[in-house]
Amino acid sequence: MTNRIFGEIGDSPVREITLRNAAGAEARILTFGAVVRDLVVPRTDGGHQRVVLGLETLEDYLNHSPHFGAIAGRYANRIGGGRFVLDGKAYQLPLNQDNRHSLHGGGQGFGKKLWTLFHHDDASATLGLVSPDGEAGYPGTLTTTCRYTLTEANALRVELSAFTDQPTILNLCHHSYFNLDGGADILDHDLMVRANVITPVDADLIPDGSIMPVSGTPFDFRRPRPIRFTAEDGSRFWYDHNFVLRRERREPGVCAPELAHAATLASEKSGLAMEVWTTEPCLQVYDGFKLNLPVPGLDGTSYRANAGIALEPQHAPDSPNLPHMPSTVLRPGDLYRQVTEYRFGPNA
Repeated sequence: MTNRIFGEIGDSPVREITLRNAAGAEARILTFGAVVRDLVVPRTDGGHQRVVLGLETLEDYLNHSPHFGAIAGRYANRIGGGRFVLDGKAYQLPLNQDNRHSLHGGGQGFGKKLWTLFHHDDASATLGLVSPDGEAGYPGTLTTTCRYTLTEANALRVELSAFTDQPTILNLCHHSYFNLDGGADILDHDLMVRANVITPVDADLIPDGSIMPVSGTPFDFRRPRPIRFTAEDGSRFWYDHNFVLRRERREPGVCAPELAHAATLASEKSGLAMEVWTTEPCLQVYDGFKLNLPVPGLDGTSYRANAGIALEPQHAPDSPNLPHMPSTVLRPGDLYRQVTEYRFGPNA
């Protein structure tokens, strides 16, 4: 474990904590945005593989990062019109998506805040953030904790918890972009998502309130297949959609809802696979089709369209305005807790 200054925001240092395990896996965590800046895991041939997209400088994160490795909140994903009603009172959030909708907390969300480092050791780092009542239009003072653990089994475990002093809404997620072989894009990675249905969206990617089966559609990832999808007319299909997860393959949790297998990403080129296990009801799948960074990434890599895929365990977008979806309301005296594991191993 190492702990170094990565940069400064004003007079406040941004620290980078490096976690390691005995197998040679390594994760680098920033106190800015609770970002996972780098993650390297062993390959079956004895080498090591970088599996996330990251940037070289703090200035690049401040100016160019599309939430690389960050914790998105208070409300990850989109809230239509930036509006919701809680206990009969209407709230308006910042409109940072085309001046029409609120995305990932409204432009200055948790992924752009300086977190406090509470504790670190060789394999884990715990960070905290206090969001005051009224920040970005959200009610209640919210206290959030994020704990990253690099396990001996080569999994990155993400534990998020929070409590509030007033009723509020909350939807956190980890937002790394994954690439398991270092190629220019992830379109030939195989993806499996344990979901029978999605929440269809309008042109602004806001759910229309319906539920659609994936069978017979480009969203059918119930069996592993390449992410690349070409329609009959030759056009390409892009993914930035919410999948409602099945939970038939589960593991008991400790002081939390049970973990369930949500998805598997695999690369034939590197021989690596990544399983996503989570307590969350949904998974946002974004294939990175809008990526086009003007600055180089780690080791000078250029990040263009589809350079990485974000697999984001969370609640459904716009849930506060969809009463038939699981609630995202957090009340005083209740504890929010989310656990997700990204488990790396050989591609079977």
